[in-house]
Amino acid sequence: MKKSNVWSLRLGFSGKEFDKIEKLGLEKFLKHSYDSNFDKQLPAFLDDGPKTLIELKELRESIKTADTDAKRKILKQEIYSSVELKKWWIAKMQNDEFPLRENMVCFWHNHFVSTSQKVKVNYWIYQHNMILREHAFGNFKELTKQIIKSNAMVKYLDNVDNKKGKYNENLSRELLELFTIGIGNYTESDIKNGARALAGLNYGDDNAVYRKFAEDNTDKTYFGKTGNWKADDLVDIIFEQKNIPYLITRKILKWFVYDNPSKELVTYYGDYFRKVKFEMQPLLTKIFTEEYTKDVSGTKIKNPLVYILQLLEELHIDDLDDGVIVFFLKQQGMDLYNQVNVKGWDGGNSWLTSQIYLQRNNTSDILCSGRSITRKVLNTMSSESEKQKTEYEKIDVKIDFNSNGNNKTIITELSNRLLFNVSDSMQKDMENLQKYDFSPKDSHADFAVIRLFNYISKLPEYQLI
Repeated sequence: MKKSNVWSLRLGFSGKEFDKIEKLGLEKFLKHSYDSNFDKQLPAFLDDGPKTLIELKELRESIKTADTDAKRKILKQEIYSSVELKKWWIAKMQNDEFPLRENMVCFWHNHFVSTSQKVKVNYWIYQHNMILREHAFGNFKELTKQIIKSNAMVKYLDNVDNKKGKYNENLSRELLELFTIGIGNYTESDIKNGARALAGLNYGDDNAVYRKFAEDNTDKTYFGKTGNWKADDLVDIIFEQKNIPYLITRKILKWFVYDNPSKELVTYYGDYFRKVKFEMQPLLTKIFTEEYTKDVSGTKIKNPLVYILQLLEELHIDDLDDGVIVFFLKQQGMDLYNQVNVKGWDGGNSWLTSQIYLQRNNTSDILCSGRSITRKVLNTMSSESEKQKTEYEKIDVKIDFNSNGNNKTIITELSNRLLFNVSDSMQKDMENLQKYDFSPKDSHADFAVIRLFNYISKLPEYQLI
C-alpha cells in the first residue's frame, strides 16, 4: 500500500484524499485542512426544538399536561432530531473537501465525551459538537475552558447537582483524570477543591453560567495555589503542571498513528506541545510530517468510520442514505454521540472483537452485493430493539481496475491499493477467485473484481492502516 493511501485513511476517512496528498504534499495538505471553512448555520431539523432555557421549560411543562398522542409526537420529534444530527455529521465527514477537521472533531468528541442519551437536549449536543469543530485545530487549553462551560458537559457530568454545601465531584474528577492530566498527577484534595470551584456552574442559554445561590465564593487550594477559583482558573492552574502535555499527545498518537504509541514518542511530542503553548496546529504538523517519513504501515486498526467509508469510496457508492451508515456504525460499536461511558471508545483491539469482526464482514457482504438494503436485510444484523422501519433502494456498485490487465495484474492493483503485504496462500486464494477464464473486458468483469474486493475486505491485513 502506498504511503499516501495509508495517510489518506488516517487523516480522512477513506482513500479519497490520496490524490490531494500526492499532488499537494503532506504539509500543504495539512495547511489546506487547517484553513478549511465550515458551515455554522443551524441545521433545519433543529429549528423547532428548544434552544433557550425558557423554551426548554415550556416544552417540559407542555409534556406534563399533554395527552398520550401529543407526548408520543413530541418524543418522536426528539428521536427524529437525534438521528438527523448523526446523519448531518456523517454527511460532513463524507463531503467536506478536507475532512481532517471532521476527523479531529471526532477525536475531541471521544475525548470530551458527552452523550445525547444522558444530555437529552439535541441543541446542546449540537452546541457541544460545534465547539469542537471551531476549536478543532486551536488551543487545547482554550478548548478545555469552553467545553467544561458547555450545557452538554455540565449536564452529562452532573455539575447541575454540584452546589455549595452539597458537592458533586464528577466534572472536577474527569477534568483531571480524563480531560487533561491523567491519573497519578493530582490528589483527592485537588478534586474536592475543584468541585467547590465548579459549584453552581449550571445551564445557561448559550453556555453554562454560575448561579449565585449555589456557587462557593470561599478560597480553595488547588495544586498548591489558594484563591477563590472558578472554572477558567482551574484550567489555567492545571496547564501549569509539568505532566499536562502527555495525556493528550498519547491520545492523538493513538487516534491517528499507533494503537500502542511508545512512551518515548509521547514524551517527545508532549515536550514540544508545551513549547508551542498547547497549540494544536504545530503539534499535528510535527506528528504527521515526522511519522509520515517512517515505515508505520499496519500499526493501527481501522475504526468503524474508516472501515465503512472506505468501503463506500472503493465501491463508488455515493447515494446511500446516511441513516444506513449510522446503523452500520452502531452495529460495529461506534454509535455517534453515545459512547458507552465517559472514557469513550477504547479503540485498538476493541474494534476487532469477534462480534464486530462479524458485523464488518456482514457490512461488506451487503454493500458488495449491490442488493436492496431493506428492513429485512438490516433486521438480520439487528437485535429486537433495533429493528429498522425504513426500506432503501437497490444500490449501484462498481470498482476501479485496469481493464487492460489480466487476473494477476488486477490482483496486484487491488493489493497495492488496499493491503500492506500479500502472503503466498493469500495470493493463491485471490487467483482462485479470478478464474482462468476471467476477462477484464467482459461486461460482467466488475462483478468478479468486486467479489475479489469483498474477499480482501475480510482479511485481517485489511483491518489495519
